[in-house]
Amino acid sequence: MRPSKTVSISRSVSPTEAPHADLASHVRWSGQRLMIMLFVLATGALAAPPEQHRDAVVKLIAQIQKADYEGDRAALQHLYSSLEPFTADEKLASRVRYWRGFALWRRAINGFNDSADPKDLEHDATQAITEFKESAAKDPAFVDAKVGTISCFSILIGLAQGNAARVQDLIAQSSPLAKEAKAADPENPRLHWVLGPSLWYTPAERGGGQDKAIASYQKGLEEARKPNGTPSDPLDPSWGEPELLMSLAWSNLNRSTPDVNAAEQEARSALALVPYWHYVKDILLPQIAVAKAKNG
Repeated sequence: MRPSKTVSISRSVSPTEAPHADLASHVRWSGQRLMIMLFVLATGALAAPPEQHRDAVVKLIAQIQKADYEGDRAALQHLYSSLEPFTADEKLASRVRYWRGFALWRRAINGFNDSADPKDLEHDATQAITEFKESAAKDPAFVDAKVGTISCFSILIGLAQGNAARVQDLIAQSSPLAKEAKAADPENPRLHWVLGPSLWYTPAERGGGQDKAIASYQKGLEEARKPNGTPSDPLDPSWGEPELLMSLAWSNLNRSTPDVNAAEQEARSALALVPYWHYVKDILLPQIAVAKAKNG
């Protein structure tokens, strides 16, 4: 509207002034155009040839893993949403669902380092389980979907401490999955990593203990380093070696008889693989340095 002229609401509007005067209609049309643009942006990826879908998903997977190591929870949330259009591609749906679950799973794990609201952590872990279950439903032979689910149940169990009924219900849901995963793919390095914490906190008389947890991590590391340990399809998970090294470092730092030198070596080996890993670089290694200083 021209600043030198005001339009009276009570008088009629000439045809030349109508586009400026009918502001409500203009705003409504602009809103409709915005909605159309957003729809096109959200669904445009699926209009591309199928091979381009795969390329786009592979790029998003790389960004998710980077955001995980960087501890960027906001990026993980955004990338989880960015994968949503690709769930409609049946050829990719199982892996897309896995990586959506992975993004929220790691968002929850990183949230513990940030002292995030436990309700947010519970929401992320619960939604991740939904995604992992969708992944497994579309490919029942895909063990890694169960691996992610098991870990998310462990997160929920940790958050439910003090609520015995809730803990028992979660254990009842998780235990069969662990048995199925171990039966289907006992050498899976990511399964060894996920089972480690449960072994750590399970009393030795019930088959757990610190030594059992460390042995699980070491076995997983051995499997991860085998020549055939990396899948040929970039949509399949191949992570594991850095995580197992990190967990070994944490375990050797926190075990009843700490081995600080081993912890430092393992942490630095993990950082050599992922130099920008926020947790190892900014949290774990400083903790190891403090322990070394105390030991003289």
